[in-house]
Amino acid sequence: MSTERAIGERIDKAATTVAPVWPIHSFVTANPLSGFEDLPFEDAVAQAADLLGGRGYPNPETFRAALADGRIDRDVLETELADRGHEADPERLLDRMDTAVDSEPPDTDAERVDHVLTKWLSAFLDQGRAKWPMPNREAGFYAAFRTVVEHDGDVPDEGVVADLPETPTDAIAAVLEPYPESQWVPIFEEQLAALPGWTGFIKQRVGDGSAWQATHPITLAGYLAARLSLSAAFGVDIEPSTGLDTTEPDATDELAEAFLSAWEASYRAELVDQVAAESESLAHGGPSGRPDAQLVFCIDTRSEIIRRHVEAEGDYETHGYAGFFGVPMEYQGYDSDVSVAASPPIAEAEHRITEMPAETDTRTSYDRWSRLREAAGEVVETLKTNPATAFGFVENAASGYGLALAARTLVPGRVAELFDTVDDAVPDDHEFCEPLVDHQHTYAGDLPVGMTHERKVEYAETAFELMGWETFARLVVFTGHAGETANNPYDSSLDCGACAGNPGGPNARVLASICSDPDVRTALRERGFDIPEDTVFLAAQHNTTTDEIELYDGDAPESHADDLDRLRADLATARERAAAERAESMDVDASRAVSETERRTADWAETRPEWGLAGNAGFVVGPRELTSDLDLDGRVFLHSYDYSIDPDGEALEEILTGPMVVTQWINAQYYFSTVDNAVYGSGSKVTHNPVGNVGVYQGNGGDLMTGLPLQSLLAAADRPHHQPLRLSTVVHAPVERVTDALADHEDVIELLDNDWLSLTVVDPTQDHRAFHYEAELEWSPATEQTADVPNVPAVADD
Repeated sequence: MSTERAIGERIDKAATTVAPVWPIHSFVTANPLSGFEDLPFEDAVAQAADLLGGRGYPNPETFRAALADGRIDRDVLETELADRGHEADPERLLDRMDTAVDSEPPDTDAERVDHVLTKWLSAFLDQGRAKWPMPNREAGFYAAFRTVVEHDGDVPDEGVVADLPETPTDAIAAVLEPYPESQWVPIFEEQLAALPGWTGFIKQRVGDGSAWQATHPITLAGYLAARLSLSAAFGVDIEPSTGLDTTEPDATDELAEAFLSAWEASYRAELVDQVAAESESLAHGGPSGRPDAQLVFCIDTRSEIIRRHVEAEGDYETHGYAGFFGVPMEYQGYDSDVSVAASPPIAEAEHRITEMPAETDTRTSYDRWSRLREAAGEVVETLKTNPATAFGFVENAASGYGLALAARTLVPGRVAELFDTVDDAVPDDHEFCEPLVDHQHTYAGDLPVGMTHERKVEYAETAFELMGWETFARLVVFTGHAGETANNPYDSSLDCGACAGNPGGPNARVLASICSDPDVRTALRERGFDIPEDTVFLAAQHNTTTDEIELYDGDAPESHADDLDRLRADLATARERAAAERAESMDVDASRAVSETERRTADWAETRPEWGLAGNAGFVVGPRELTSDLDLDGRVFLHSYDYSIDPDGEALEEILTGPMVVTQWINAQYYFSTVDNAVYGSGSKVTHNPVGNVGVYQGNGGDLMTGLPLQSLLAAADRPHHQPLRLSTVVHAPVERVTDALADHEDVIELLDNDWLSLTVVDPTQDHRAFHYEAELEWSPATEQTADVPNVPAVADD
């Protein structure tokens, strides 16, 4: 094997331990320990702690508070502790837990390497923010680094860096020469884990193959070549420490695992009992009539609250579906120069959808306002960032600019009202644009523009099958979602995760357009979906910060005007009640909930515009009737599904291998960002420093932060708002059908077998009994019952 190939293979193997990190402008939630998911959870957190330095479990104070509040059932906890050989009182065991982490003094030379490397990484990977870009970027990172490093006064003149080899492989080989090949992977693992934020970003950028990567390429080999060469120049010892495979959980972690398992079992038991009880009631219910409207929301936990309040306002039916609405695409808005991913990383884009404008007065008005905003923004940005003009700008614009700053700071609520007034005067692009959905027989890069008739029918059919639809209302509204906030680097984390951290409104518009196509409707009727002639498909967008739902109803026929007026009024009432419910968690008087949520959208000093998905703990797959009478406190992902019209389990298989996996990513990031925010999160927003439109630093340099900020997780310094629990999934279906749906998906089985999430089935064909997944596709009754567990075989080896 050639040296180049040997080094490349070992880099690829080592890189699996570092999770990908997406750019901050398109924040994608993902498990920071995704590279360890092939291990049992307790082993994974132990090995990650050894490599990355992060804690894997909540601290004793968090467990103590959960025990005191009754969120951990004492009987369940005692059983978990006894199973591990602990008989002492839980409070005494918590006192024994030592959360102190032995910290070694920093390696000054290694810190110098990091300082130099991050300086040039930020310059090279900048996405249009830097006024003085790094030279020679088009040649790639390693080549550009070779060009500038000899002029870097922070780097010693002598040593390897003084005469870097031309290729990254040669540079790496030169540094590795004293080390046996058996140490290469551990060396690479430790070097890649030294700056996991930057490494994860490089890994994601290489895998994504974006326009930035094509224009300014970087590789993990190029990064390691620079890092190892700098380490040699500074005299840093790179000999690896003990291998990861020898790391084992310690006694403290074993105790923490017992407390965590008990907490999760306590939460899961309550959720399962509720679903099982509703399943029995559902079995005795009669057929429901045609609702006045059906609204499809993202499975996002924030939808749970607004859905309850919408249903309370009238004969409305709500459904849950992944927020990209099953259309894997890139989307380019009317006034955007680039397209954005509009589907989760688990589903690669298959289409390019662009907005097609109509020549109308509305478009003319929009263009005029857009040009004014763009010109003003460019002038202000240039003046603020140009050292030669900055002081003159502030002096000459002091009165107007100062008043604007004062308003933003002192009366953000009034600013929000002003913006609303302007928004009413300025048209939205959806008022004069339509998504170009029809196949254009051309390509944008590797993606076809638009989609064929067959694919349109497939996307509509899949949506209806996954949600278990048989009845269609006069109004069917696909409702995407997005957050709204000012001066927030993490604003995209409040948008739709299923749309890769982008607003979900465009996806909703695309599916509504597909379903409105007469030819598609005809094909769907031929496939068994009896869509009435008077059914109108519309799109909408749910603002999760204010709970306002904007209907995109410009093409609705006059025959449905009364229906729309009534729906719009009921949505406004639902918004008020949902905001009032959320007000309690924000320590706000419910009587001013709406105005407070609006203030948060415009206040540039607001570190917590909303809670996002904080609190997420469960995922329920089943008909809405299972949860419509339950207050799930905005903690549960809800996916519509009816097993009775999915006899072959294909729809269920799609849900378990798609949305369930994505919700586990989200849940894991919230979990780890909470249990160790310094390592797996991003610290306080107050000290964030955005860099290059790709991420944030804490302070003025260092590693990119990889997870969620403290303000998205903690209600106070010592009081988590998010309860760090692994995801509990509950599926309403025959247990054997769930087994069959999982059988061919080793990656999902691995997640379950390794306890990264739990799965419980409420089986309506077996007296609505609950069965808990154990391992290797085996199940056990979730409660003490006398009936036999269904005979479900394990997967046979090929």
